[in-house]
Amino acid sequence: MSNTDLEDDLRGTFERAAASVPESTGLTERATTGAQRAQRRTWIVSGAAAVAVAAIAVAGFGLAGSNNKPSQPPVAGGQAPVSATPTPQPPTAQTVSGTWRPLQMAGFKALKAARPNDPVLVFRADGTWTGSDGCNGLQGTYSIGQRGAFTATSGPQHLMGCDNVPHTGVLKAAKRIAIDGDTLQFFDADGRELASYARAR
Repeated sequence: MSNTDLEDDLRGTFERAAASVPESTGLTERATTGAQRAQRRTWIVSGAAAVAVAAIAVAGFGLAGSNNKPSQPPVAGGQAPVSATPTPQPPTAQTVSGTWRPLQMAGFKALKAARPNDPVLVFRADGTWTGSDGCNGLQGTYSIGQRGAFTATSGPQHLMGCDNVPHTGVLKAAKRIAIDGDTLQFFDADGRELASYARAR
């Protein structure tokens, strides 16, 4: 057999083999679609990774911020910062001087009863006091010692009856006083509070 005949025989064999293979329709389309899906999956994975990184960064900044305490402004001259809580004033004739209205009294429940006059105590810096129990005028003397030690006397007074506020009873029984801002407190020898008064405006 010549070379030409051999080539023709082989070509025919290849053509018959090719004709026997079923046609694969849409192969190119399927290949293209597969590549696009793979590319979309890559984008989705990349996007999820980016979101996770951003979330971790935000959480990290949040934790870092929560651990940072606000710094206090420096105090000039190395002095301690000023406290917002007022310091109680030492009780003296000067600090108690003024007009006071009763807020509460141990065992007395009629502070809000109607009376001809307002029940008040007026302390003067010279060691005298005056006032009204709501019906009668009052007066006397007082003294304040160290650490709020207190004594008082009462002078003559009228005895008109009403729901008299017992100022004189409080003053005679009190052995110590304390003043904190606009509040004046009276205590007995055992440290029990007898009464508290508010500075009149």
